[in-house]
Amino acid sequence: MQDTRFRIFWAGQTLATLGTGFVIVALPLLVLEATGSVAQMGLLTGTSGIVGIATGFVAGSLVDRWDRRRLMIICDVVRLVVFGSVPLVWLGGPQVWLLYVAVGVAAVFDMVFRVSYVAAVPGLVGKDGVLAANGRLETTNSLSLIIGPVLAGVLVAATGPTVAIAVNAAMFGASAVALLLIRFGPVADAPTVHGSVVAEFAAGFRYLWATPVLRWLTILLTVVSLLAVGMSDVLIYAVRVPLSGSESDVGLVLGVAGVGTVISALLLPRLRRTLGFGPCWIGSFVLCAGAVGVLAFAGTVPVAAATATVFFFGLALAGISGMTLRQTITPDHLLGRVTAAFWTIHGSLGPIGAALLTAAVERFGVRGPLLVVCGLFALVSLVALATPIRQRHPERAPAVVS
Repeated sequence: MQDTRFRIFWAGQTLATLGTGFVIVALPLLVLEATGSVAQMGLLTGTSGIVGIATGFVAGSLVDRWDRRRLMIICDVVRLVVFGSVPLVWLGGPQVWLLYVAVGVAAVFDMVFRVSYVAAVPGLVGKDGVLAANGRLETTNSLSLIIGPVLAGVLVAATGPTVAIAVNAAMFGASAVALLLIRFGPVADAPTVHGSVVAEFAAGFRYLWATPVLRWLTILLTVVSLLAVGMSDVLIYAVRVPLSGSESDVGLVLGVAGVGTVISALLLPRLRRTLGFGPCWIGSFVLCAGAVGVLAFAGTVPVAAATATVFFFGLALAGISGMTLRQTITPDHLLGRVTAAFWTIHGSLGPIGAALLTAAVERFGVRGPLLVVCGLFALVSLVALATPIRQRHPERAPAVVS
């Protein structure tokens, strides 16, 4: 029964991620088509990030108080309606303001869904099955992010970006249906969550800060978000403008880049067993630094695609490793609040980074800003070597009393 529940959940999230692959391509191209500005692309990304950060203060408390499955269904339905409205309104002509509204509303429910998602997986597969489950989820999600952008590029070239956004909305509906068909396990050892929103957010933050490896992961990944959030926009801009690629080229590059995430998800269990947590996490950002450095000098679309593949391999390796570690060492009743606190802090610099990076690219071109990003990724790797992140098995450290 547990396996059946997980397979249904897995299928629903795969379809939802397939839809995300469409909107990743369609939304920036819709903005670029309507405004011609990469800075506007970055501002839209930044808007999503700011709203997500604000939602993080309450998301953890909601997830640990309320039924996680019900919350996820509500999130899917709202996102279906929000993104479904974009192509309908766009029939009357470009309405850029609507994109900011849609992205802002969706960001609220994205954050609540993501926190619920992370907290729900242990309830489906148990703590011992989290690494394998995350590997399976990320493998198929990554495949969806390969197929989605490629199909989106073809669809956008043939019909325009709004149809691709409609596909994204429909996939949220599919995810909601999958969630209606399953039940999650009960939250283990759950005390009553009755404090204020601020107090409950603080409870998640205290656990993060009191656990040395989670504390340093949060600090360094906050710096990473400053560097990485705007990279997709820069990559799309680089393919379309300096490299003179088509909409189909954009979809193809993002799809090929997703191969890196697939490979990362497939290799992660073996890499973790062989190398341990620290070498995987630190090595991932060494790869990111190298990939961004090469991308700064890319002169063709295939070279940009290859470097993007390495970059997303590194991001996924670090991201899945860190998420699995948090799920493994955090008590179940705190998992929503710890996840929300982490993502709120981690994402706090992302909107600023996206706005600054895209504005810098618009003013100075691609090369200079990407070389700065390359150096900062290298610095993150060096700092991590002096922290508990370098441990091969930080999950074996004494548990923090919650």
